[in-house]
Amino acid sequence: MSTKVHVHLFYGADPRFYRPGDNIGCLYGYHHAESDAFALIYSKDARESKPMRLVRRALKAALGFDFIHTWRNRTEMLGSDVIWTHTEQEWLSAALMLLLSGRKAGADSSPLLLAQSVWLLDKWPSYGIVRKWLYRKLMTRADQLTTLASENAALCKRYFDRDARPLLYGLNTQDFPVKVPTEWKPHSPIRIAAIGNDRDRDWETLIKAFGNDARYTVKLATRRQIPASLRAPNVEIALFSGIRKQHELYDWADVIVVPLRPNTHASGITVMLEAAAVGKPMIVTDVGALQDYFPAGEASYIPPFNAPALRDAVDRLAAAPMNALRQAQAAAAGLLSRDLTTQHYAMQHVRITQEMLRARAVARGRVAPCADADKAVGAQAQHSAAQESRGGL
Repeated sequence: MSTKVHVHLFYGADPRFYRPGDNIGCLYGYHHAESDAFALIYSKDARESKPMRLVRRALKAALGFDFIHTWRNRTEMLGSDVIWTHTEQEWLSAALMLLLSGRKAGADSSPLLLAQSVWLLDKWPSYGIVRKWLYRKLMTRADQLTTLASENAALCKRYFDRDARPLLYGLNTQDFPVKVPTEWKPHSPIRIAAIGNDRDRDWETLIKAFGNDARYTVKLATRRQIPASLRAPNVEIALFSGIRKQHELYDWADVIVVPLRPNTHASGITVMLEAAAVGKPMIVTDVGALQDYFPAGEASYIPPFNAPALRDAVDRLAAAPMNALRQAQAAAAGLLSRDLTTQHYAMQHVRITQEMLRARAVARGRVAPCADADKAVGAQAQHSAAQESRGGL
C-alpha cells in the first residue's frame, strides 16, 4: 500500500487555483514526491464570505496560525499517514487539530507530523509567556522538526532541546532553467536588481549604498512599503510580479543584490537560487546560514548594515568582469552539483518520512530495522531521478 501524505499549505496555495494553466504542480515542489509509493493530497481552500474571511484572519492574527483553514481540512488530514507542513503556521495549527481530535503522538491511528519552521526561531525571544507555553505544548505533537537553515536547527536544540533536520530548499527549474553564463559585461550606469518580500530584507542599507548616485541604476521589486525618506531618483520601486516580469528584471540587471537584516532562516535563498540559475553575479548579506547553499566564491558576502561594503562589492565586480563571470559560473555549477532543486527538496521529505515510518514500525516490532523501508526509499529515488531528467536540468 502507498503512503498517504497530506501536504498542508497556507490558504491561497491550493494547487487547484495557484497559477492555473501553468501546470507547475504544488507551489513548493512537493508534487515531485508523488509515485506508486507515495500518494499526495493537498489542503483545499474553502470559499468564504467576507465576514468569514475577517473572522478567520482575526483568529490567525491572535493565535499565529490559521486554525480555521486547518479545521476545514481535518478529515483528509486525519485520514493520512503523515502530514507535511512548510512553515510553523501550518504545523502549529495541525498539531492543535490533532490534539483536539484525540490523535496523540504515537497512537496507531494518528498521522505522523513533519513540522517545518521558518520564522519561529527568529521570533521566539519576542514571544510572551502564554504564547511560548502554547507553542511548546503543540510542539510535543510534532514527530520530526525540520528547518531550512542550520542556524535554525541549532536554535531548536537550544530553545526546545529537540533535534531538527536542516533541509535544503530548492529551485523550480521549470520556471528558471539553469543556464551557465559565458560572458558578463556591466552597463554604465551599473544595473542593480533587488527582489523580495521577506520581513528581513534591508532596503535601507541598499538605498543608502546606491541612492542618489548616478553611477548606479537600481530596480527594487517588493510588496513592502518603502518610506518616502528613502526614495531616490535612480531607484525604481515596483512589484514586477509574475514569472515573466521577474525574468525581465533579471535579464535587465548586471548584479543581483540581496540585502538582509540578521536572521537565522535563510532569508533571500529563493532569489539567490534564481540569480544562480539565470547566471548573474550576486552580492548577499552574510546572515541566515546562506552559505549552507552557496559558499564563498559563489556569491560576494558582506557584513549586515554596511552600505560602504555593499557599494565596494558592486564596484569590485564591475572592475573585474572576469571575476564576476567566474563567480556566476561557480554559483550555477554549485546549484547543479548540490541539486538545489524542488525535486531534491521533495526527496528529502520522502527520506525523512520513510525514516519516521520505519522507526514507528520498529518500535511496534512489525518490521526489521532496515530492509523494507530502504527498498521503498530506493524506488522513490529512482522515480524522482526519472522526473528530474525529464525536467531538462
